[in-house]
Amino acid sequence: MADSLQDSKTDDIVQLVLQELNKGEISTVVSPTVTNGQSKSTEVYMTAPADGVCCFAGLDQAIDAARMAQRRFLDISLEKRKQIVQNIRVRALENAERLGKMAVTETGLGKMPDKMNKIILCANKTPGPEDIRPEAFSGDNGLTLVEMAPWGVMGIVTPSTNPASTVLNNGISAISAGNGAVFNPHPAAKNVSAEMAQLVHNAIVEAGGPENLVTYISEPTIETAQALMRHKNIDLVLVTGGGGVVKEAMASGNRAICAGPGNPPVVVDETAIISQAGRDIVLGASFDNNVLCSDEKEIFVVDKVAHKLKREMIANGAFELEGHYIDKLTKILIESDPDKSGYRHVAVNRNFVGKSAEDILKQIDVKPPPRTQLIFFEAAWDHPLVMAEQLMPVIPMVRCKTVEEAMERAVIVEHQFKHTFVMHSTSIINLSNMAQLCRGNIFVKNGANMAGLGLGGEGYTTMSIAGTTGEGMTKASTFTRPRRCTLVDYFRII
Repeated sequence: MADSLQDSKTDDIVQLVLQELNKGEISTVVSPTVTNGQSKSTEVYMTAPADGVCCFAGLDQAIDAARMAQRRFLDISLEKRKQIVQNIRVRALENAERLGKMAVTETGLGKMPDKMNKIILCANKTPGPEDIRPEAFSGDNGLTLVEMAPWGVMGIVTPSTNPASTVLNNGISAISAGNGAVFNPHPAAKNVSAEMAQLVHNAIVEAGGPENLVTYISEPTIETAQALMRHKNIDLVLVTGGGGVVKEAMASGNRAICAGPGNPPVVVDETAIISQAGRDIVLGASFDNNVLCSDEKEIFVVDKVAHKLKREMIANGAFELEGHYIDKLTKILIESDPDKSGYRHVAVNRNFVGKSAEDILKQIDVKPPPRTQLIFFEAAWDHPLVMAEQLMPVIPMVRCKTVEEAMERAVIVEHQFKHTFVMHSTSIINLSNMAQLCRGNIFVKNGANMAGLGLGGEGYTTMSIAGTTGEGMTKASTFTRPRRCTLVDYFRII
């Protein structure tokens, strides 16, 4: 029974992605086919770049090349820019399965087909040049036109958790805005990130754009990331990662847009459709083994429906841990917790980030039912795994007497990251109150967290949710700056 349930769940995820593809705005779609829940794609392998084309050992050379290319790019028509971005989408879709597998193999984080599905989602639903819209003002004193201009060359630092999808998403956004981009990938994902950056580069050139509009550092390190963020010839910094890299970017002296950590809570009240809540929580919290920072990380459920929610989660592939095994699990997953109780930030053992539920349970000698995707257990509100951003398919469940208590606790443990919140409820009052309390960039109501990224929900996709610096869901227009041109006393035509 568990096998058939999980097969059905995998099929549902893939079908969701394909449905989103079919609803997309791109004119040419090269999408994977699905057979028995397994995706198959055309494998198009990259041609190794010539020395000094896209790939650079030296930071200065990578930046200089991108700067020269960006100047040439400004002479290209907007229609050509659209064609270039369109070609990037098509090439990414052709290689989604290959790069998804490569990401899992290289990093050891997450799983297929979820890695592939994120690439498909970014290829289809990352806004392009259509997002750059002019604004006009006319009146008695004439006409003013405001256009969104590129910053120039962006220095982009990408994570190991979503490597290929973030490079693709950031690359489309930067180029659509008219910028050049220099990528410094996370060292643990340097090969798959380089492969995606090279794919983007090749697609640009193939469609008539300049070489080196996108470049990357061949041997990225922490030191090269720091140097990139502080470089005098970088006009705008974009980082996606943990608190450390965000802190570095904000102290760089350059304009920085920072997508930092999240600890998204789920609130389930007594009015929720529990069958849907149980299904969606398992779907979201197990997606790519929970490495997305917007994935559900802890549950706050009103006590009277907690038992029903647990039953539905188990029916959808979750495994409940009980007794002394909770302590054993906590001991191996938590790296440091100096305060032990109350509100605090807790560090997890990075060796378990992105690992499967089955692999994690093996470490405490527990054998779950076949194809278990998510581990859950009951916990106090200040349990260390409630406080920590786990980035693994482990989700603590906290019982609350009232929905008000659940909402208050949820806001506390989110750490004011202003990232993502989820609530399952049919009460307009409760949903409205939560929306006012949570202050998140994303608030998903009655769905899996992925709906907030455009998968199973409306709206566009981003892999860089800039809660730290306030830009929120980044897109092409995020990476522009307004320029105003005023003509006095003329061109008021009515």
